[in-house]
Amino acid sequence: MTALPAKKIAFADVASNRKRGGDVRAMLTSKTVGATSGFMGVAVLEPGEFVSEHYHPYSEEFIYVVSGLLVMRIDDEPVHLAPGEGLVVPKNARHRLMNVGDERAEVVFHLGPLAPRPDLGHVDTEPYPAEVANAGGTPA
Repeated sequence: MTALPAKKIAFADVASNRKRGGDVRAMLTSKTVGATSGFMGVAVLEPGEFVSEHYHPYSEEFIYVVSGLLVMRIDDEPVHLAPGEGLVVPKNARHRLMNVGDERAEVVFHLGPLAPRPDLGHVDTEPYPAEVANAGGTPA
């Protein structure tokens, strides 16, 4: 017998988080399904959109590209990603994801293990996209 009952979550049922850029939705989490070992979500990035640089001190991040052309910058080294490709971002590696194509990009991500508290899961290392836009800058 399993500890957690199976629970289905739809993309449309999860609030969008645009703080770090794009449309990021943490779908299968401790809050939504009682997950205890990690969480899974989906990110949608329009052309030119990016998720600002950050790192995870407790988690590895696994990325799978569903559609679009992306560049994941890991510790300042670019990794080009296309549909059907996956990538693991090591714990403590600074990373930033950008849609470099002409079409919408969709990515599935999973992080694990969980940080001891949600506020310890991400450490931001650059301004959020809205802060860059308000300062009149352009994404790097």
